[in-house]
Amino acid sequence: MIKYLVLTGAGISAESGIRTFRDTGGLWEEYPVELVASPEGFAADPKFVWDFYIKRFKQSLEVEPNPGHIALKRLEDALGDKFHLITQNVDGIHRKAGSKRLLEMHGRLDQCYCISCHRQYNMNEIDLAGDVPICTACGSLLRPNIVWFGEVPYYLYEIEEMLKNCEVFMIVGTSGSVYPAAGFVMTAKLFGARTVAINLEKPDNLSFIDEFYQGRAGEILPSFVEKIIGDSNG
Repeated sequence: MIKYLVLTGAGISAESGIRTFRDTGGLWEEYPVELVASPEGFAADPKFVWDFYIKRFKQSLEVEPNPGHIALKRLEDALGDKFHLITQNVDGIHRKAGSKRLLEMHGRLDQCYCISCHRQYNMNEIDLAGDVPICTACGSLLRPNIVWFGEVPYYLYEIEEMLKNCEVFMIVGTSGSVYPAAGFVMTAKLFGARTVAINLEKPDNLSFIDEFYQGRAGEILPSFVEKIIGDSNG
């Protein structure tokens, strides 16, 4: 049984300086979703899509984990395999913080793969200064390892099993509006988990949340985690 299963979204990364998509001034206002986050957009203009993700990748190299990321790593250290983390974020900040029991369900900015032979590459292995990156094995286009709209997120089977076998399901920094992740809280609650949310705004799925703490993850999580650890040790 997993004691704490945590889902994080764009809000926790925003506290490290990563721009979100949906907020006012967010990336969708500059880059329409159908152009940069869909297979159709990539097929129509792969260079435009690559330019967008290269900028995001380079930004991800510059940002650092905030106290929210660090607190979740602390909770993992304390609970071991009774803790698991799912993130909708692709920026890799949880990995920078040291998180190991981590499922990155929407992919990773630091990876790409061939659209034909599916060979995988790390971004630091390819030429980002040229036109559109090409697979060295077959000559086809590479694409960012990002789950776009209309595509199936990674690890859904593993996530469903975890949701059915967790004592507490906690969402951090997510609006509760993007499916299938927005439905995770319903599954966890159906199978008996206590549900907790930490977010700047009330999430759309608030009716399924047992405890809601409004505010920044980096301000709330450190003391919240210390209390969990104290209770576990007591």
